[in-house]
Amino acid sequence: MPSKRSSARQLADAPPEFLIDRSLGRLQLPKTLREAGLTVRALADVYGEAVAQETDDVTWISRAAAEGWAVLCKDDRIRRRPAEREALTEGRLRAFCLMNANLGFTEQAAYFMANRFRIIQACAKPGPYLYGVYRDEIRKVWPPDS
Repeated sequence: MPSKRSSARQLADAPPEFLIDRSLGRLQLPKTLREAGLTVRALADVYGEAVAQETDDVTWISRAAAEGWAVLCKDDRIRRRPAEREALTEGRLRAFCLMNANLGFTEQAAYFMANRFRIIQACAKPGPYLYGVYRDEIRKVWPPDS
């Protein structure tokens, strides 16, 4: 029987699982990331399509945090809205956000695919944080370093 220490170590070494915000879609991006070997869930996978459309940000942020999932999104305002910021902080959420919300699917997928190994590496650090996802890099944008 493995010790608690070895079990905790295995969890820390496990690849991250991701929740994809509804703003990134529920079919194409998850499929692309799954084909690259990532474990991803769209909000519709978690809540069902109808409920996912009505689920507020605080609820899905809290669910992702409780499940230990990292988040992929494109609405960086979640770091500025008090309720969402509090959910990010309390849940110690690890979030990765496209900093250009006007990208089409092909570009969104390209940004996440180009940065997937950086994102996985960053996920080894405990949250809370939000990294901006750019064409060829990720950069921590919240919380500001003191």
